[in-house]
Amino acid sequence: MHTIHRSLFFILFLAPAWLLGQPGALEMKLFNLPDVVFKKIDVPEGFEAAYELQVRQPIDHEDPSKGYFYQRAYLSHRSFDAPMVIATEGYHRPSNRVYELTNYLDANQLDVEHRYFGASLPDDPDYRYLNLKQATADLHRVRELFGQLYSQPWVSTGISKGGQTAIFYRYYYPDDVAASVPYVAPLNLEIKDKRIYTFLDTIGSDACREAIREVQLRLLKEREEALPRLEWYARGAGYKFTYLSLEEAFEYGVLEYPFSFWQVGAATCADIPDADEAGLDAILEHFMTVTGLDLFTDESMAAYASHYWQAGTEMGYYGYETEDFKGLLKALSGEPSAVFMPGKAPMTFEPGLVRKVYDWTQTEADEMIYINGGVDTWSATGVPPTNAVDSRWYIMPGKDHTNARIKNMSEADREQLLSTLRKWMDEKMKNKP
Repeated sequence: MHTIHRSLFFILFLAPAWLLGQPGALEMKLFNLPDVVFKKIDVPEGFEAAYELQVRQPIDHEDPSKGYFYQRAYLSHRSFDAPMVIATEGYHRPSNRVYELTNYLDANQLDVEHRYFGASLPDDPDYRYLNLKQATADLHRVRELFGQLYSQPWVSTGISKGGQTAIFYRYYYPDDVAASVPYVAPLNLEIKDKRIYTFLDTIGSDACREAIREVQLRLLKEREEALPRLEWYARGAGYKFTYLSLEEAFEYGVLEYPFSFWQVGAATCADIPDADEAGLDAILEHFMTVTGLDLFTDESMAAYASHYWQAGTEMGYYGYETEDFKGLLKALSGEPSAVFMPGKAPMTFEPGLVRKVYDWTQTEADEMIYINGGVDTWSATGVPPTNAVDSRWYIMPGKDHTNARIKNMSEADREQLLSTLRKWMDEKMKNKP
């Protein structure tokens, strides 16, 4: 929307609302922010107003002559006197979502979509500028812009990849927020971080891990019967496989099965069918519930392309152990990586940044609260606790990637977490220049 059109829209339609109360006052303030376009959206319960934003960002923050793109964000407004939670959303966010931390703190919220995800794309994306230095500079610019409106303490948070981004954001801009709360956020140190293998070899009971392995073996041994069934399923679901073949997707799915089993919690150990007694259809039904093929379709490759780019270049990821399956893998070889680079571009992983950030979390990263699930596979590469910094760790027993949340903590842990956060926020206000 061009500035002149936006001005006419504001004069004709927004000005009368401005006379009626705070939402109108907010619209006037938003209108006066440079490089911010906004429109009203449905207001979440407990808030005064909500807007979808488009924030004009340089493609290269070090050289704005390379052009701009518009970054999508959502603002949920309670009060100018309330704190602000900035959610460093990891993937695309097609609609506004209120994070639990926002409600616990009675805060405003800015939910900021990551560059090169969802609608936050340049017209001709150049992946050279999809890196954490540029992505965190986006967040810093949002912080500077909206800091003109919201002067109370800011807290950053994010879940999974969003939690990773919250960690890197704090590393690059330690003074932007009073505290950071990354949920279930890995900090991978290699392109195939071996800590994942150790986790999968030790989590749960011996019997449960053996049952998982037996399902994998059964599927691979009966691939000739399994693949035609999966092909019919894929046709019915509208899956397309050109980045990977169906056979490659099947083998990746079998290797992925233990990772997903513990990460997502779609099934329990008691739900695993007996690989010796159950029919193949029952095995396949269980496999499709836990892992399936959709992660390896062309649609998923496109949706996660930017994520894989970051994993394969500077954020690291995981791979698959194959020692137990010698002679049973026909389409894959070695220890395959779980990274699928856009356009099958070669991986050029540079571990320098993640190792610097890891060292920072162990020596300098104060006012961080890490929340991880005790049975979540990604907890294997979570930031390890240390007494060298003023930060907190909550590793929630029995919780996976989807339910390691403040609402599921014991009352004592929840109160401790929130009181610690409020203390840090108060200290930030006292020390404010």
